Formats: sequence, structure tokens, C-alpha cells
Amino acid sequence: MKTALTNAHVFTGAEWLDAATVIIDNAVIDAVGDSIKIPDDVDRIQDLNGAKLVPGFIDVQVNGGGGVMFNQDTSPVGLRCIAQAHRRYGTTGMLPTLITDDRPIMESAISAVQETVDNNEPGILGIHLEGPYLNQVRKGVHQEDKIRPMESDALDLLSGLTGGKTLVTLAPEKNTPGTIQQLVERGVLVAAGHTAGVYDDYQAAFSEGLSCFTHLFNAMTPMDSREPGAVGAALDHDDSWCGLIVDGYHVHPATLRNAIKAKKHGKMMLVTDAMATVGSDQGFFELYGQKIYSREGRCTTAEGVLAGAHLDMATAVRNSVEMLNLSCDEALRMASLYPAEFLGLGNELGRIEKGYRASMASLDDSGLVLETWIDGRDTEMDGLKT
Repeated sequence: MKTALTNAHVFTGAEWLDAATVIIDNAVIDAVGDSIKIPDDVDRIQDLNGAKLVPGFIDVQVNGGGGVMFNQDTSPVGLRCIAQAHRRYGTTGMLPTLITDDRPIMESAISAVQETVDNNEPGILGIHLEGPYLNQVRKGVHQEDKIRPMESDALDLLSGLTGGKTLVTLAPEKNTPGTIQQLVERGVLVAAGHTAGVYDDYQAAFSEGLSCFTHLFNAMTPMDSREPGAVGAALDHDDSWCGLIVDGYHVHPATLRNAIKAKKHGKMMLVTDAMATVGSDQGFFELYGQKIYSREGRCTTAEGVLAGAHLDMATAVRNSVEMLNLSCDEALRMASLYPAEFLGLGNELGRIEKGYRASMASLDDSGLVLETWIDGRDTEMDGLKT
């Protein structure tokens, strides 16, 4: 099926095109420009009435949405619910994220993602396993008695997903030297998070292939005058990426502004760390048997400990402009192009260009999402237009 999206204010990932047309041929962008003649064999023409058309957002840290927590529903049905909830906010690609849990839950989660990948479920790009091989000193809301050393057969488990991307967050200082290298050699992306290491720990990890820092500043050693810690190592290293939670609660905006200035350009990406309340009207959910409350956009335990975020990608983009004084262009790249490049998908996602997958979102002037497309499919057909 061939579709023409007309009268759009298109952000290609590099520049804006006014009154532009995008031709979609099945799942792929066939042409984009402001002076395109619509081919005779187009099956459908849709006028976007001047709306912004941007590359679809890619979120590598999604714990839940639509009332579902991945840890509590490790099924393809649960994954569909989470993905649909985030699609309303422009997320067209995501890594469902399982936080520290027991081995059977991990196995079930990987199996569910494998099924969705095999069935080409829209929007599921792989899995993020955040734990359990972390440092209890920086556990955050992760359950302490589930954090554990890596089992002898864990490499097979962590690299078992085929056809999708696997991201593993671990504490480098708590794992045996060579572990990160073995994971990377098996095609796994490895991030440091919930870590209490020192600067030299991360230098060793970089040499093995560590490529990311999960929710920079949160649950890691800060940068100090004589010990740069995890934060200093992340900002000092040109080739690694950092995930940022821009909700105004996890990290002060001034801290984020300084970090973005310090880090090599193109290596900061937006993440939501979203919990079940996103895309749902519920005020709380359960994790590890305790209630987590969502109040005024902030998810916490009853004691006030931050527990993920009530944040969607469209809001993260707006916050990046309003709180961090970033250009709209850069905020959009942090939500699409940079995470695509981190995942090794920068040649197929994150841009609106000929040959790229037709995964896009249309926005109104205030940045609210009107419609999304995943691989050429208009997800308004699923009743998800907001």
C-alpha cells in the first residue's frame, strides 16, 4: 500500500521542510520533499493540515504503561498494552524494561519479547534488563534481596533474545572482569547503572565495551573533586551514551544543562523510566508487593523514594525545551535519532528520509501528539489517536 502524507511541517532529523509531502511505500519512506508530485499509484492521500511530522520517539527504558507493569505481566498481551499506551505520546519504538526480579520472571519476560519480535508486533524493538546484577548500595527502589551475583549460566540467558536488541544494566564493579566483554561479543548492549564504583571501574568497563549509563545521576556515584565517580566517567567518555530523565524530579534542570554541555554532542538521549500509570488514570500500582503512588507527575513509595517516573516521551521533549533551554530540533533528536544510533538502528530509524522505516509522529504547535505511524501503519486504526 502506498500513502501520501501532505501539507506537513516535516522535521527530517536535520532540517525542517515546510508544506512538505512524505510518500510511504508499505513500511518504508519512498520520498520526502516540499515539491513532490504525488505518484498515480498512491492508494491514500492524507492532509496533515500543517501539523509537525517528526521521527517517531524511541524509548530504551519503559517499565510499564496503560496500567501494566512489565514485572507483573510478562506476557505478549501485557507488552501490547504498554506499547499502545506509549504510542499515544509518540513512542514508536521501545525496549520494555524489566527491573530486578527472580530468574523465572526474567525468563518469562525474555520469552514474551521474543514472541512479540517474532510476530512483528509494532513498536517492540527488544528488551532492557535493568538488573539484577547491581550494587545494593545504589539499589533505589529495586528489591535488595533480589539483587545478586551473576549466575554461571547468565550469559546464555542475557543473550538469548534473537531478532531484537538486548540492553543489560549492571554494576561493573560487582561483576567479574571479562563479563561485559563476553556480553558485548554476543551482541548485547551493556549499560552501567545502580552502581557505586569509582572512576577506574568504568575505565576498565569501557575497555570491555560498556556503552551507556542508565538514568545519568540517579543511582550512581556522583562526580566529586578527587573522585569523578560514575557521573564523571560518563561525561568524560566520548563514545558512550547517557539516558536522561527530564521530569523535573529526578535531576535538577541546571544539573542536566551542565551535563549536556559537558558531554560529546549526540550522546545524550531522553528516556522516560515510565511506570504503569503512564497512559492510565490510576493513581498507584504495586511493585514487589508495595504500593507506588503517582502524584503530580512523580512516582514514589509511601516513604517518598523515587520509583521510576510518570513521564512520556512527548512530555520529555517539551520539558527539554522548557526546562533545559534546548532547541526543539535537539530535543527531538534526543528522543529519536540518538537512541536509534545507540541501538545500532541509525540507518533505519530516527530520520524522515528515503529508505528509512516510516515510523513517525505528528504534533500540534504545543507539542502534543496527534497521530503516530509505525513502519507505515497509521496507528489511529487502533483507536490510539489523542
